[in-house]
Amino acid sequence: MERLSILYASALFDLAIKKNAVDEILDQAAIVRDSLKDEQCQKILTHPHIPASEKHKFFQKVFGGRVHEDLLGLLYLAADKNREQYLLPALDELVELIRRHKQIVTAQVSSAIPLDEQQIIALKRMLAEKLGKIVELSLTVDSKLIGGPYIYVDGYYIDWTLKSKLRDLKVHMKEGCSA
Repeated sequence: MERLSILYASALFDLAIKKNAVDEILDQAAIVRDSLKDEQCQKILTHPHIPASEKHKFFQKVFGGRVHEDLLGLLYLAADKNREQYLLPALDELVELIRRHKQIVTAQVSSAIPLDEQQIIALKRMLAEKLGKIVELSLTVDSKLIGGPYIYVDGYYIDWTLKSKLRDLKVHMKEGCSA
């Protein structure tokens, strides 16, 4: 299954590059993917007695005129080949291919209290400069951190939390006492 999803995503990615529609396809693929996750959509997509022609009508009604023709073509192709189960993984893969191409990363940021707008802007700017990529933030609040952020981005961990500083201080003090 994974191979076919990657094949679909790669083909659509190549078309997006050729047609200079990468930004358009990225935005729309995420919307289509999120829409298809809906329980009612899943019932229609996976129902064995709904013919491909009816699924085409469904796709046209929901996405026609709103998404790129190649993206709509992927939906039609999956219905025609009875491969609807590959759509969500293919769209996930497509979004990731385009994000890598555009050098967009998402930083997972946890902090003890919500960050204000200035902190968010400064953090995005600092991470973008360090990584040389476009940075989006996924923010969560974790009161156990006491203070300071914990960041995971692009394979890197940055721990500026008060909790980790106190832990480091404790270790340092123990090492100093035993020497």
